[in-house]
Amino acid sequence: MDTILSVKDLEVEFATYGGTVKAVRGVSFDVTRGETLAIVGESGCGKSVTVQSLMGLIPMPPGKITGGTATLNGKNILNLPPAEANKFRGVEVGMIFQDPMSSLNPTMTIGDQIAETLKVHRGKSDQEAFKLAVELLERTHIPEAPKRAKQYPFEFSGGMLQRAMIAQSLACNPAILIADEPTTALDVTIQAQILELMLELQRTENMSIILITHDLAVVARMADRVAVMYAGQVIESGTVDDIFYRSSHPYTLGLKEAMPSNTHDRDKSLSPILGSPPDLFKPPVGCGYCARCPYAMTICAEHLPTATAISESHEARCWLHHRTAPDIEELHQLEDQDAG
Repeated sequence: MDTILSVKDLEVEFATYGGTVKAVRGVSFDVTRGETLAIVGESGCGKSVTVQSLMGLIPMPPGKITGGTATLNGKNILNLPPAEANKFRGVEVGMIFQDPMSSLNPTMTIGDQIAETLKVHRGKSDQEAFKLAVELLERTHIPEAPKRAKQYPFEFSGGMLQRAMIAQSLACNPAILIADEPTTALDVTIQAQILELMLELQRTENMSIILITHDLAVVARMADRVAVMYAGQVIESGTVDDIFYRSSHPYTLGLKEAMPSNTHDRDKSLSPILGSPPDLFKPPVGCGYCARCPYAMTICAEHLPTATAISESHEARCWLHHRTAPDIEELHQLEDQDAG
């Protein structure tokens, strides 16, 4: 497979008045050409910080990349000077932010903001850049694109703003598009249109997508591979079928149980994951999910599990997959004995 982006053992922390937050703790993943990698997990698990650190978008200080490597087409992109970062940011990697209204400049027209990218990175003239900006808006299915290009962000609806952000991120034909929860603020109908648009553009441009989300329904529709994050770590990764049909980490199982179903069984209730994520000012020495895990063992609190290969495409960080670990039925029997 043609690997475009390779991230190994990434570590990011933030210095605050209350101490140092270990936001990302040894994250690794690869992105190959033309595929969609979804990074999922609940709020605060480190999804957005991971991709923002790759793009050089976290403020330093208080943020700091303390370890790991990230290579884009063989070139390290971590801790680059701003001038160097600008050479790949927006050109080789585009990004769609969660809230387009706060990401776009309210004092510039939509067309001028897209054209600015083309002028800076492609050396286009004002006239050429604006013409291409209109064409990009048309590609993202914005009606009356020449008219809309002369309007300001406040004149666009939420769905149209997200389309404009996609147009801007595609201006320089990037190899990778990072979408940070691009449909969170949209209603279901517009959400479906945006996701279909991203899939259409991916097919036509052979573009890779890194999708940041907490919505497993979106993951099922969009992703080829999935990385499940918890407490700043990737605790399970695999193909989308591995994650949905062969889930191997208790946290992934918990996420699935908490999903609403479209069945008509009114007696079935959602099963929330009880407890709270760990304090990343002082991360646990063992598994980060130990305090919330129904299958936790003594070793889980004392030692950090290493990644265990479930199959060629699937791995999980969980002591349950160690060759000497008891199976789930044995753990239930031990629980019953303790209760008795």
